[in-house]
Amino acid sequence: MKSILVLGLGRYGRHITIKLNALGHQVMAVDRDEHKVDEVIPYVKRGQIGDCTDEEFLRSLGVRNFDVCIISIGNNFQAAMETTATLKELGAPYVVARAGREVHEKFLRMAGADDIIYPEKQQAIWTAIRYSSNHILDYMQLDDDYAIYEVDVPEKWVGKTIGDLDIRKKYSINIISIKVMGEMQMNISAEYLLKKDDTMLIIGNEADIHKCLHL
Repeated sequence: MKSILVLGLGRYGRHITIKLNALGHQVMAVDRDEHKVDEVIPYVKRGQIGDCTDEEFLRSLGVRNFDVCIISIGNNFQAAMETTATLKELGAPYVVARAGREVHEKFLRMAGADDIIYPEKQQAIWTAIRYSSNHILDYMQLDDDYAIYEVDVPEKWVGKTIGDLDIRKKYSINIISIKVMGEMQMNISAEYLLKKDDTMLIIGNEADIHKCLHL
């Protein structure tokens, strides 16, 4: 369990707060809007009304005691910059900042952010890949080259075992799970017989995955 400070409770910050609570973490949520703070009270250990750009206010929160500070101020780049810099000056161990535009990432890192979230770009990439093929059901990028895809079983693979396909040797990619009737099966063997309604989670180099599956 981590202690996490969320600064900014717009739609994005609110979703982060609710999910962190569901994952069992202790969350303090901050916004200058009392109504937004009230909305997340059921999901946080503590809610605070205040100005995230105010150094004394941030100092009063004891930011160095949080494992992670997440700045989810998306519509005010200047405020995000100031908050990032102040948090690092006050000793916050790990600061994650949200970028509203690609150009913001460079300046947020210069201000001291340890990591940058650019949700619009990430969602755009996911959407482009997800809907570029009828057979891609989900996608998660791991780095510039590697990703995990959830895909339908290709028609020519139906009725064959994973061992028969030998895709690790042929294409340097791995089937890490099979979803059967909506249930994820992690313990799969080389003898597993692929069925028409199965879906697969495949990990590997994106170029190799596309070559293998003709996506």
